[in-house]
Amino acid sequence: MSLSTREAGRSTVIAVRGEMDLDNVGELDDALAAAGRVCPGSVVLDLAGVTFLDSTTINVVLRAHRVLGPRLRLAALSPFVERVLGITGITDVLPVFHAVEEALEADAV
Repeated sequence: MSLSTREAGRSTVIAVRGEMDLDNVGELDDALAAAGRVCPGSVVLDLAGVTFLDSTTINVVLRAHRVLGPRLRLAALSPFVERVLGITGITDVLPVFHAVEEALEADAV
């Protein structure tokens, strides 16, 4: 897994690539916690490059949602991620956007 973080105005975008599982999801947990502490706007999780995720990843995202609420946004879900999160009902709970830019623009409305 690789992870990159960038600022976009008042928001933070965390882009994840590769496989997320028990062995590496701590890095995502740390990035979400840090963004939540310093970012006054939304925290957009760009999942376009994710090829695999497991239940530990889902738990990390749900914990972040408890802290960030609607500020946490999922964007650009890969087909695999969209299917898994849809089956688990996560996409009914968290705001999901087709593209990172769309998630960022939602702040302006």
